Amino acid sequence: MMEDRFKRLTEQLISVNTEISVNQARTWVESLWEDFETTRAKGGWSYKGQDVTEQIVAKWIKQYGPMLHKYTSTKEKFTHLNQDDSLKH
Repeated sequence: MMEDRFKRLTEQLISVNTEISVNQARTWVESLWEDFETTRAKGGWSYKGQDVTEQIVAKWIKQYGPMLHKYTSTKEKFTHLNQDDSLKH
């Protein structure tokens, strides 16, 4: 189930980055997921399923997650990623 995957990835992200809220972490997870699947589709690669996407997003969280709160986008599409009024966990 997608919700379980997103919840699991969100928990992974907040475990490596205490600077972001749960809402921000969820937004990051959904954005990374969508970006990976969109990039694969635009590249003409075959769909490998949710398991592969989850593995890639988990890898990105491990590699980049601790620093995501420092991300500043110059593209309108991504400006929402670090905007949040929620309490930190």
